[in-house]
Amino acid sequence: MPELPEMDEKRPQGFVDLLRVIPELHCDLRYAGPDNFTGAPVAGYADPRPWLSEPAAQALALVQEALLAMDLSLLILDAYRPARAVRHFLRWAGDGVEDAQLRQRFHPTLAKAELFTAGYLAPRSSHSRGSTVDLTLCARGAGEDTLPMGTEFDFFGPASWPHALRIGLQERANRLLLQQLMFTHGFVQSPLEWWHFTLGNEPYPERYFDFPLGAEGAQPPSA
Repeated sequence: MPELPEMDEKRPQGFVDLLRVIPELHCDLRYAGPDNFTGAPVAGYADPRPWLSEPAAQALALVQEALLAMDLSLLILDAYRPARAVRHFLRWAGDGVEDAQLRQRFHPTLAKAELFTAGYLAPRSSHSRGSTVDLTLCARGAGEDTLPMGTEFDFFGPASWPHALRIGLQERANRLLLQQLMFTHGFVQSPLEWWHFTLGNEPYPERYFDFPLGAEGAQPPSA
């Protein structure tokens, strides 16, 4: 495993709470509860509120503005990810225990220990730099009414690649809508995951943060 970089454990002034910045935003941070590929809440997500760097949040607000005009909205599935969550994933991947139901749902063709080598998980996650977001589309007033995308969030396999062809035409159109809006406002997309975007001109390209989402991390750093 590559040597992990030094982590900043205080939130810098340049991070903002997305729910305070973007009107009518929907949020379902999956790692704050058990409905995710690990089957359990993930370290660092005590408070399920999404944070991003301010430039990424402002760019995302423009995407949301365009969607509201279509009676649609963004649904945030993950945003800033504390580095301690990445370490949680590393421990989970290396514990040698497979849950058959979780594997069938999220990574049927890969053992969980292979998810890092296949590129679906990373020991240095761009999420920890604060300008990467996982998201999908939903109805404007109903976060649970998501648009079909061909796979669920965190399905690790070729069907989740942005340009996968073995999905329905409507699912492809929904992916293209999300992609075009994100590209228009400065984001680039993971080649493996239709839901994963990073601001192209991110403000902290070499820094990885580890402040938790909760009482500790919610406090601004002292001057």
